[in-house]
Amino acid sequence: MTMAIAVHTGTKGESTVISDPGMIRIFRKRQGMWHIEREQAFQLVQDKGLREMRRQMAGLIEYLGECKVFVASTVTGVPYYELEKAGLSVWEYKGKPVEFLDYILEKEEEAAEQDTKTPAAVVIPTPEHLGNGFYKISIKEIQESESGITTKQVLMPFLRRGSYYQLEVLCNHVPPWLEAEAMTGNLCYESEKIAPGEVRLILRKQVCDEKL
Repeated sequence: MTMAIAVHTGTKGESTVISDPGMIRIFRKRQGMWHIEREQAFQLVQDKGLREMRRQMAGLIEYLGECKVFVASTVTGVPYYELEKAGLSVWEYKGKPVEFLDYILEKEEEAAEQDTKTPAAVVIPTPEHLGNGFYKISIKEIQESESGITTKQVLMPFLRRGSYYQLEVLCNHVPPWLEAEAMTGNLCYESEKIAPGEVRLILRKQVCDEKL
């Protein structure tokens, strides 16, 4: 059976931002055509705090059930973090579902096939100590490869240890889970685009009063 793909749609039936009110529509392909298997209204209320937002996301994830692919025009921060934590593949795509469902299905099937192959040995990068609590690391290679290693696996153990003052990270985009960490007050950071496809992040523990 073709895998199910959930899309957060707006009033015109096009994908919309996760924080906008809309309908969660779960699509499945049968006899060469995409059909809505089920749907449910969804509106993420963000002004009642993180606990309520997480509660709403937990309800959404429960509704999705076995569906492990989620699409919206934009998914960032806590919603992305909760979906990723629940093991969902999160896509950002604008337009009508019929315009991108086949593409996403193809890529998800390719990824599933790749997962069945024996992965090559991958060296996980570690931060380089520059002295006085300053560290530097590049995660561009991880983001651009299909190694199966995530940026969270690379950075989170180091950040959790907390034995640093500042960590400079070179990447091709800001990992959404870092935005979620900043929103929960565990981390503060600033980002700067220094070249096409290259961003520099400056990370610090959330113990400072100044705005980084």
